[in-house]
Amino acid sequence: MDINVKINGKNVAFQIDPDDYLSETLRKYGYMSIRKGCDTSSCGLCTVWLDGKPVLSCSTLSVRANGAEVTTIEGLQKEAEDFASFLVSEGAEQCGFCSPGFIMTVLAMKKELKNPSEEEIKNYLNGNLCRCTGYVGQLRALKKYMGVE
Repeated sequence: MDINVKINGKNVAFQIDPDDYLSETLRKYGYMSIRKGCDTSSCGLCTVWLDGKPVLSCSTLSVRANGAEVTTIEGLQKEAEDFASFLVSEGAEQCGFCSPGFIMTVLAMKKELKNPSEEEIKNYLNGNLCRCTGYVGQLRALKKYMGVE
């Protein structure tokens, strides 16, 4: 079946099977920032925005994107670089495998939450797993990025 999607501001047509997941479709068509980790909606590596809201693309059927707007980290490079500078300044750099999904969640949080508490930040990040660092440096960077203490 054919679906039409706007990806990072560009109209694209995909040919999919009805049971294809969005992560598979996006990777098949060259959006390689989409990481696949658990395929169980547990790790957040595959996070993209669907009509401006973060979704786990490993558990979102591609057909749901028909007529919708999908945003990957390629579409938010400036914003991603801004947040990455906060990670670097706090010594919380990551290996890069989980970064695209984590950053997509952080950028969505910044749009959605104003002056969040630490608990709200942690709750929003629930389901984003980093296998190679702790979370203290990331939380420090995130709070500075969000402008909260």
